[in-house]
Amino acid sequence: MKLASRLRPAAIGAAAALLTVMPLFACQDASSRRDPPANDGDLALIQDVLQRVKQSYVEPVNTDKFVTNALKGALTGLDPHSDYMDEKEYRQMQSDTRGEFGGLGMELTMADGVPKVVSPIDDTPAARAGIRAGDLILKITGQPTDNMNLAEVVERLRGPAGTSIELTIVRNGRSPFDITLTRAVIHVVSVKSKLEPNRIGYARISTFTEQTQDELTDAIGRMQREAGGHLAGLVLDLRNDPGGLLDAAVDVAGDFLDGGTIVSTRGRESEDDEVYTAPADGDRIRGTPMVVLINGASASASEIVAGALQDDHRATVMGTGSFGKGSVQTIIPLHGRGALRLTTARYYTPSGRSIQDHGILPDIVVGLPKSERLAKGIVVHEADLRGALKNTGALNAIRGTASPEGAAAETGAGGAAGDAPIDPAIIGTSKDSQLAAALKFLEGKMASAARPRG
Repeated sequence: MKLASRLRPAAIGAAAALLTVMPLFACQDASSRRDPPANDGDLALIQDVLQRVKQSYVEPVNTDKFVTNALKGALTGLDPHSDYMDEKEYRQMQSDTRGEFGGLGMELTMADGVPKVVSPIDDTPAARAGIRAGDLILKITGQPTDNMNLAEVVERLRGPAGTSIELTIVRNGRSPFDITLTRAVIHVVSVKSKLEPNRIGYARISTFTEQTQDELTDAIGRMQREAGGHLAGLVLDLRNDPGGLLDAAVDVAGDFLDGGTIVSTRGRESEDDEVYTAPADGDRIRGTPMVVLINGASASASEIVAGALQDDHRATVMGTGSFGKGSVQTIIPLHGRGALRLTTARYYTPSGRSIQDHGILPDIVVGLPKSERLAKGIVVHEADLRGALKNTGALNAIRGTASPEGAAAETGAGGAAGDAPIDPAIIGTSKDSQLAAALKFLEGKMASAARPRG
């Protein structure tokens, strides 16, 4: 399996719909890969260390836990996105990519070190129990949350459908109260949409799952009907979207392109190279002007879509520079012992740009006013992560040919004025100034197209 996303650093504080953020992998049959020869000396060293720890450590050692920690340390030491997943983590990742899991159904962020509800998801245990936007979760089954990160909170809130969990809630500064909820199967809707004034459609993709293309197709069809059969413009919002499945990103980009390359991946060996293309007549809204919104929390799958539409001049990219994750991870199952998430390739936009460390730079920079920023939030880019891969240059430079005409310059990622984490509660609302700028831009294009020409 190939995913196209990243793990969010806790400092970003972006919303998570009780959904462990998926790194962008590129699904491929790992069984076809060549097995490297084992180094007997290395294996003997590992066995010797394990044996000495078991014999001499001050307390008894759980061998499974020791091996899991050793594997995690070895894999995460390669780069920020490689990892070992135990069986529980592997099953959770599979649930994420399917877009469903056992949980409560609420979007969360962190506020001053405490999990805060962005919004409950309609028709879920959280919504039915009366959980409200702005609620603070002080305890989970009696355990304080002020020393947990967002991933730990999500893990504790998840569980098998039908099981119960008690939360201690603070609402509007009043006295805390306890509430018991029963988990259910949560179906994550990855696309939210609405028709804006002047027949402009707005679609936000929060993550790329197996259902994303179908959800987006349905959303576009509904908005077209509401607009009287034709959209005058479309805003595709990829802000705070950490990625997801590579195939989903390719499918979404292909819905707005008529043929051509969407993304290419280059691995260690040339036989691992792949090129993903759009259908010859794939554009579902041909001729409709588009804006793609991105920010520093748009990563991997989001960057693939934004980069493809930007290189093809199909959409104008607005916002601030994206995260800069230009690597592909392959999921390699380990026969009932979990799976490896291993970085196996870099990916490149249609013009041959490497996004690694650099990200997608918007065509029009739209910063974020202070009033819309997440309190105490900071922007973290791929280049800030310890052990991040280096950008090796444009694809054509690697292959020893001339760079394509018009290819964007390789410049460092990072911020623009106003580059800061957006308050998730503002995204897509009337208070969203970046969305307002995108709508104004499209209205200008519509007015220009309507002027008589002489």
